[in-house]
Amino acid sequence: METNANTTPTDANTTTTDPALLATPALLATPALLATPALLATPAALAAFGRTRAAVKIYGALTAAALLAVIAVASTGHMVNPFMWIRAILLPLIAVLLHRLALSASQGSRRAFERLRGISAVFPVAIVGVDLIPGVCPWWYAAVQALCVLPVIGIALTTRGTTLRAAFPKTR
Repeated sequence: METNANTTPTDANTTTTDPALLATPALLATPALLATPALLATPAALAAFGRTRAAVKIYGALTAAALLAVIAVASTGHMVNPFMWIRAILLPLIAVLLHRLALSASQGSRRAFERLRGISAVFPVAIVGVDLIPGVCPWWYAAVQALCVLPVIGIALTTRGTTLRAAFPKTR
């Protein structure tokens, strides 16, 4: 079989530049790398990714507000420990990661979808679990962090729904 940049794999007798044949999923990538395009373009899948993107934006806004709260508390002379500073700075950065993963997943990347599913499941448990350790942070900061991870829980529920699971079928 021979190929060139403008045609599909061919044998010696046939060649094609038909866009319909060039766009077949089998020729674009392996099923393990991309979602099923037809299922990804359904109104339900588009709505699910819309909810995911909205949740990421809400999470980003809440974590930015939490960072501003830490800055305000520190500027008024109250005690802010290094844990609070580090977390307040890192959590908005995680919003950027979640945004990139959600964008890639909505474009069909199975790998990004799996990472988004995993992070959105583990992340809220880790945040709340660490905040429950006595003496790590004040109660108000733990409450703000719990509020911040609520949209991430929504992402976890959305990515585990039947619509997106159908768009990214298991390959094994």
